[in-house]
Amino acid sequence: MKRFFLFLMACFWAGGMLGQHRSDALDDVLQHVPMASVFALKGLGEAGLVEADNATPWLELTATAIGSYALSAATTYSLKQLANERRPDKSDRRSFPSGHATFAFAGATMLYHEFGHVSPWVIVGGYGLATLTALDRLRLDRHYLHDVCAGAAVGIMGTEVAYFLKRKIIKDERLDLSFTGQTVSLAYRF
Repeated sequence: MKRFFLFLMACFWAGGMLGQHRSDALDDVLQHVPMASVFALKGLGEAGLVEADNATPWLELTATAIGSYALSAATTYSLKQLANERRPDKSDRRSFPSGHATFAFAGATMLYHEFGHVSPWVIVGGYGLATLTALDRLRLDRHYLHDVCAGAAVGIMGTEVAYFLKRKIIKDERLDLSFTGQTVSLAYRF
């Protein structure tokens, strides 16, 4: 089962690498570090290597992460099409909002929800890396300040909506979500 989650994180990383243009690769990696940290801390906590009393089951954590990224990505790429704003380096018209900032802040917000109670430094680290990612996009002349600010807002809101939906759907006593190794089952009792 843990191999499945490692595979899933590799897919998140690879998906972020697709379609990237001019970059120094730092921002391509940094955008996913906060989300990867959620899974790393979960694994280290279960192994007893760190004090991380995260009681969220793996499947629920993964479903929330997928929901967070999916909502954030759908919003970001829809806005990119609607805004059609030219990048500062004039390379294309997909500047607004910043996808890198979106994913970085989505991960940082999930890190806050899952492990913010362990230490305030977890929160500082997550949002610090997300801010570094956004600043790197400005440094590379790929975005304007309002692009990365909007991306941050979309990422935060995407994760907050994912947690809201999790509380409303997954925590319902009549709903069961399970992973059998090859299938994911969702059952609702009336």
